[in-house]
Amino acid sequence: MSSHIGKISQALVRNRTHPNIPTATSYLTRRLSTVHVQHESAFADPPVVWPSASPRSLDDFWRAVPNLVATPHGDTRKLFEFLYAVLPAEVPSSNGGRGSQSRDMFTADVASGLKKSAMSVRVMPYMLSRINWKDPANDPIFKQFIPLGSIMVPDHEESRFDPLHEKDDSKANGAVVHRYPDKALLLPISLCPTYCLYCTRSYGVGISTELVTKEGFKLTSDRLDAAFDYIEGQGGLHDIVVSGGDAYYLPSDVIERIGDRLIGMKNIERFRFASKALAVAPQRFLDQKDPWTESLIRVSDKARHAGKHMALHTHFNHPKEISWITEQASRKLLESGVTVRNQTVLLRGINDDVDTMSMLIRKLAKMAIQPYYVYQCDMVPKIEHLRTPLSTILDIESQIQGTIAGFYLPKFVVDLPGGGGKRLASLYESYDSQTGVSTFTQPALKGKGRDNKIYTYYDPLV
Repeated sequence: MSSHIGKISQALVRNRTHPNIPTATSYLTRRLSTVHVQHESAFADPPVVWPSASPRSLDDFWRAVPNLVATPHGDTRKLFEFLYAVLPAEVPSSNGGRGSQSRDMFTADVASGLKKSAMSVRVMPYMLSRINWKDPANDPIFKQFIPLGSIMVPDHEESRFDPLHEKDDSKANGAVVHRYPDKALLLPISLCPTYCLYCTRSYGVGISTELVTKEGFKLTSDRLDAAFDYIEGQGGLHDIVVSGGDAYYLPSDVIERIGDRLIGMKNIERFRFASKALAVAPQRFLDQKDPWTESLIRVSDKARHAGKHMALHTHFNHPKEISWITEQASRKLLESGVTVRNQTVLLRGINDDVDTMSMLIRKLAKMAIQPYYVYQCDMVPKIEHLRTPLSTILDIESQIQGTIAGFYLPKFVVDLPGGGGKRLASLYESYDSQTGVSTFTQPALKGKGRDNKIYTYYDPLV
């Protein structure tokens, strides 16, 4: 691996036409545009690593996809070519440590992380443009999507792939997860525009890695029909979350097919599409030639006219993810009557302090995005360095309470290991911060041995 990286480095140095390595953050133009008119490009200048790309082609979601940085089936060449194009000769050490490291040392650290990670790398050009490539190891966006082996620590012995036991509540050949009496999860697809290292569905989302052979949720007509039949046959079901993967990768006609079927079911009162799109590729919402957004808006209108409710649930973790493009995209959804809610995951060294979380909540509120949940990070393998103790989420909630309007204050929750569902972090039955063990109950769940069951969450070991 190291010799492969060295050859890429030498080739890029020989072929570089500019003496200074461009930083990816220089792509963004600061000028604002107006929704419903031709907007400025998100990328002021295409980087040297994308020589054939134009700003407009990067604005176009599907034309930008070939320029994403990924490690498909273990092929790391594109990732390291990109890194050597944007990294300076030396970068600071990770975790704000003193001193610096060479570009070769840093990329070797990435290579080490890839071997240990449960998730492959896939990052859209927009997200890449938000990273500070002069100090990537300490950048809150970089740390969510590209692993560094040097900061990874051994897994907690209680960590599990599928920590929420979704497969135990799987129905319709895996297309539906039905745990709560009145809510269910529809999983039509396992692809995402960008893969998060901490994904709770790392057992199935994305491409297989050296550690995990992914099960996947393949989009087929039969899979959808089986899911629809099951959902319609459960009279007590009223609420559906369409997730995966990411609904952003569902074709526009499938968005409308799913929406129309759910609206037409007498038992379904509300549903939401889950997508990280606003955070990782917001320019698509402003592309008048892309039918995806218009399909989403039509489904929202149909649901409202039928006396039902559709929402888009998105996923921002840090204020730095928000740009003028995000603001314009969310404005378009607001003016079109689409409800947008946000779910954040609490991550160590990324958003686990009051100031960062407060700023994120305020920026979301300004865009009329409802801060819905802040999740305690799930106990999935290979992300122990990103988890925080329960005391952190309790402290942040306590300090934010009263500083933000109540209707914009998110719920701080733990998705209980073992299939207990969401529970307010503050409703623990017991918590010993010395041992790091907290216990919870979930009165809403009955049957399958869940009556009066005690669920346990464990703080990270370090």
